[in-house]
Amino acid sequence: MAAESPIWRRVNTFSGPVPRSRHGHRAAAIRELLIVFGGGNEGIAEELHVYNTVSKQWFLPAVRGDIPPGCAAHGFACEGTRILVFGGMVEFGKYSNSLYELQASRWLWKKLKPKPPRNGVPPCPRLGHSFTLFGNKCYLFGGLANDSDDPNSNVPRYLNDFYELELQAVSGVKGWNIPETKGTAPSARESHTAIIYSSKGSYSPKLYIFGGMRGYRLGDLWQLDLETMTWTLPETKGPSPIPRSLHSTNVIGNKMYVFGGWIPILMNEDKSNAFDNEWSCTNSMSYLNLDTMTWNGLVWERQEDGKASSPRPRAGHCAAVIGSRLYIWSGRDGYRKAWNYQVCCKDLWYLETEKPSTPSPVFLVKATLKSLHVAWHPLPAAESYLLQLQPEPTAPASPSALSSNQLSSANPPTIVPLKELQQGAAATLLELSGTAGAQAAQSTGSTALFQLQSGEEAAHTHQVTSHVPSYIEREDTSLKKPGCNESSTENSVDQNAACVAESKHCPLTGPPSTTGLVHTEQDPTANIAPHNQMTESTVKSEPMETELSNDAAPLPPKSQDQDNTTPATLTTTSVTSTKSNIQMGNTELADNQWYDVGIFKTLYSEVTHYYLPPVDSKGNLEPTNSPDYEDLKQQALTPGAAYRFRVAGINSCGQGQFSQVSEYKTCQPGFPGAPSSVKITKAADCIHITWEPPTSPSGKILEYSMYLAVRKNRSSTAVSSSQLAFIRIYRGTKIHCTVTSSQLSNALIDCTSRPAVVFRIAAKNEQGYGPATQIRWLQDAFKPRPPPVAAPQSTDKQPLELPDSTGTLKTKTET
Repeated sequence: MAAESPIWRRVNTFSGPVPRSRHGHRAAAIRELLIVFGGGNEGIAEELHVYNTVSKQWFLPAVRGDIPPGCAAHGFACEGTRILVFGGMVEFGKYSNSLYELQASRWLWKKLKPKPPRNGVPPCPRLGHSFTLFGNKCYLFGGLANDSDDPNSNVPRYLNDFYELELQAVSGVKGWNIPETKGTAPSARESHTAIIYSSKGSYSPKLYIFGGMRGYRLGDLWQLDLETMTWTLPETKGPSPIPRSLHSTNVIGNKMYVFGGWIPILMNEDKSNAFDNEWSCTNSMSYLNLDTMTWNGLVWERQEDGKASSPRPRAGHCAAVIGSRLYIWSGRDGYRKAWNYQVCCKDLWYLETEKPSTPSPVFLVKATLKSLHVAWHPLPAAESYLLQLQPEPTAPASPSALSSNQLSSANPPTIVPLKELQQGAAATLLELSGTAGAQAAQSTGSTALFQLQSGEEAAHTHQVTSHVPSYIEREDTSLKKPGCNESSTENSVDQNAACVAESKHCPLTGPPSTTGLVHTEQDPTANIAPHNQMTESTVKSEPMETELSNDAAPLPPKSQDQDNTTPATLTTTSVTSTKSNIQMGNTELADNQWYDVGIFKTLYSEVTHYYLPPVDSKGNLEPTNSPDYEDLKQQALTPGAAYRFRVAGINSCGQGQFSQVSEYKTCQPGFPGAPSSVKITKAADCIHITWEPPTSPSGKILEYSMYLAVRKNRSSTAVSSSQLAFIRIYRGTKIHCTVTSSQLSNALIDCTSRPAVVFRIAAKNEQGYGPATQIRWLQDAFKPRPPPVAAPQSTDKQPLELPDSTGTLKTKTET
């Protein structure tokens, strides 16, 4: 999937508090977040800045704990959501050997005190060293020390010492160690780079050190086999990069990319000394294939519009890899003696190295009579998305067609494996935080979200436009967004719910949405997600975690003469597939033909139609690769019809592969909507659940049914979302119910994503049961929980909830 040549792209639009330009800073990547710390120009910067590459927003997280002083040319290593900072210059002539840890899941700083090595002294204060993490160890090499006792003077000493720092699991360190190495070690240096690479199929990690400074610029490449601890000078092929320092080196796949830095220059043509005392910045880039050990130089051509096709020369910049993209920010491009200060860049760029990866399946947010509101999760390397659908022929469905295995209203409750969807029904999924205190969901007349503004108690409504946010999600921790505090905050709202709103209002068409908004009092130990995309206000309160999407089956009642104790499976009129072509007006569409819905720069689309390819003189469809949809005929969606969806990412390197197929159905007329405004209040020995009645086009609501996901047996732990079994815990006309502690003791803790107790509620009118609202009541993330079980492969008839790389917001709609 790799392109023949990578392509640079400048990020021209972003929002939030942009950090001032600098050099000597460092960056690390945690999922889609770029974490920047340290460096400076006129003074050393102390703030921690974060850039969300999906929402294109800068923000300042509210850090706490043992906040380190600002530093430059320090070590910066990342593992999961933990970042380690070692050494660096804290002020002119004063270097540090302090070690700090940042727990980015809570934005908590902690100063660490590792044990000294048994076979030597701990590392001395230094700057310009390399600090590389692999497994449970960090490897420290080289740097520059100041041997002067006078902080106003500088007696530099280049270092080539080598240390191991052993880490503890999750947080903390054990101590330093000086490993015994074989072979000739690299010469002393500073401002070099180091990476670790392990080829696929074999565990033989190797540490590579390139370049640096020791009075002159270096261009040598060193290899340390971490298994045998043997230093070597590996043989390479191809043209090696120019000697340099203050450059960046990053690994994407099996390639090591070297960019920028200070390089030596010749004063005139007569000079041939490559180690001259005059240097300049460069924007040259080379990469080393670490499997074949072959160097390749990259050359950038100027764009047709005359704009730069690559970053301008710089040194002391920061660089980090997110997905298959290499991001660089700031750095200095030279020294102006007349102005007596460094000239620093202010731009942000990324290098596109591959086509986008395969996205997760399209999920359903809302279904109406003639539209399907669908969304998809972001890809780190996608600039836009191609959405396609395929109509599925359907057999006429009778509104009253239900299985004889309907659920009874009598007790005891019945276990119901949800397998099929009541005709015409989609559903809404809400996720409530598992905390003490009130938790509420407020609905709006159309799909909408609320978020708390800075310093405000009330939430403001924004119409959903197009974006679905991304997330940081660990097994038991997630990154907080900026401005979070540790105290519980009532009526706080997750920005990471379903679709994030723009600042402008973009009303949606169609009937009122079944999607609601959840308010909660946040537990300090609950998972928190970072500041999210497409919102211009700064959020100052902690969010709860909310899932909003369309979920699985509404639950019809069992007939009164049915045995209550016998497990029943919901069945419905099936969607019949035929091999015949689909007749659309005068055009006959092949049942294996995919049709474009459009190319979107958003993560969200309300699909009301799709585009038909051109038709030849004989009335046959002609394939077309043209993205110009203005000349193509539109075909509207029809009620009660099933459609298959797939999506693919697009970037400068081309179009990636399509996702797995998801199939969703437009609604049948007359069924009630899904209950909304769900509110859970936790009491001492029970919980109280309330909701608001949905719209009902065909008469009044006759009854509600509330279901609880339970363990099928005592040995049940985590199951996939398609395997959940439910018992009915309430059936009646009231819009509230109580769930006792004895009922909750049988609840299944669903760990397919975040641990949660799962409820489902649906309403019935004269036509039957409408779409169900699923509520995932989040439990304490720090309680022990069983490992998640991988979800089964989805089929073209049943898109399942699959673990994703971006957090919550999953679909479990069944058809």
